[in-house]
Amino acid sequence: MKRLIERSRSVGEVLRWVTQNPGKVSASHYPIALHKLGQLLQQQPGPPVGAGDSRGPAGPVLEQPEFHVLCQAIVSGCAKFDNFSIVNCLYAAAALGLPGESPLVRVLEDESRSRLGRFNQKDVSMVFSSEANNKALEAIFSSQLFYENRQERFIRSMAEWLPRKAENLTPYTMALIAKYVARHRLREPRLLDTIANFLLKRGEQLDSKVIQKLVFPFSRMNYRPSNHGELFPKLEAILEQKASSSPLATVNILMSMFQLSHFPQTVLHQVFSPGFITNVMSSPYALIVRRYLSLLDAAVELEFREYSGPRLDPRYRVLMFEHALTADEANRKYSYKGLVAEALRQLVGEECYRQDEVLPPGYCTDFLLWINRSGTVLPLSRVPAASRAPPATSPVTMSLRSSVLALTSDLQDFAPVVLSVNDKWHYCQNSDILVGSRAMRDRHLRLLGYCLVQLPYTELEKVSGIEEAKHYLRQKL
Repeated sequence: MKRLIERSRSVGEVLRWVTQNPGKVSASHYPIALHKLGQLLQQQPGPPVGAGDSRGPAGPVLEQPEFHVLCQAIVSGCAKFDNFSIVNCLYAAAALGLPGESPLVRVLEDESRSRLGRFNQKDVSMVFSSEANNKALEAIFSSQLFYENRQERFIRSMAEWLPRKAENLTPYTMALIAKYVARHRLREPRLLDTIANFLLKRGEQLDSKVIQKLVFPFSRMNYRPSNHGELFPKLEAILEQKASSSPLATVNILMSMFQLSHFPQTVLHQVFSPGFITNVMSSPYALIVRRYLSLLDAAVELEFREYSGPRLDPRYRVLMFEHALTADEANRKYSYKGLVAEALRQLVGEECYRQDEVLPPGYCTDFLLWINRSGTVLPLSRVPAASRAPPATSPVTMSLRSSVLALTSDLQDFAPVVLSVNDKWHYCQNSDILVGSRAMRDRHLRLLGYCLVQLPYTELEKVSGIEEAKHYLRQKL
């Protein structure tokens, strides 16, 4: 039956072999049939499989009664399939381009989800080695099932498979893999280095929007790829040519490089030039680019002192963020910030700290306090107004270097202490390394003169109750 399906020359022939010989069809034959259908549809003239918003196969196939019989057979029998056949069916359905809301895909995803704990590395890696193609990978990495499944076995299989197959993947597929890696904060060197090698080899042929997607995982994971000595100069050369074609992508790529402490001087000359700024200010994404440019300008001030080129006009400076990050708000119920806030209130009183204070150039701090030379936390009313950070609503027109000098002079009597509650999502997965944006924030706050007190979740999860939390904070302060 396997040979008959694989030798079929038309969609109708595949469907006839499978539906008219139910007694000879086993679980392993169904994914082969689905995969063969996908191959045959790709060879037909007209729109490619998965084209359009529906991401489905050619319309007539979905309407054929034999195709419904095939799908129903899989739906009815998948609970008895072995793990490999389940994964292979889902993979082949993804390659075929079946819509996510179809009964077949829903049943396969539900069955896969119920078996996640029983899947072994072989189940997943065999699929990768036997059927991997761009269309299948695009569908798989767009599937909610695989976004939810962060199991180490899956990541390990992908890390072993990707370096061998990368050169045959499309940029779009590699960008989806990069998105998956970044979304789940997977600091897996083999995956990241493979993306970096792909970027090094194919960078000239890619537009800026694709490059920003491929670069983002490095900064997200605070990881310099092993080929960064070659890759970063190449990215600089590409950006010099394409900076104006997509301003938002350009500043996103620059932000990723800045988070990794790499400062491309020639590109900075371009993005801070009057022509680039004028182009940006007349675009629909002017505000978000102004925010990024303001943060980049602040980073130049703090970390790239040898730079002597053009800078962002003070008229265009704004705060990067005006309030707490959306991710932190969404995860508030899982955060330890509430416990710390209550313990801090009881320990020093509400008049001695500010919560969620936004400091120039737009960094949201969890808790801001002032401490004198003897170690006493001061009420904010006793801190000189000139020493306090400007409110989040005021325009950011002051020089950051002036801020540093002002804070330094005040350190004779007062020291600003920032308490940083580092929850689980602030770190790379299964790691004690902060994600790149958080790490850069910490660098900049220290350079601005603030004393950072880190409260990692690994310590906070051992604290039980308010009294223990107060004792923990007293020790930290």
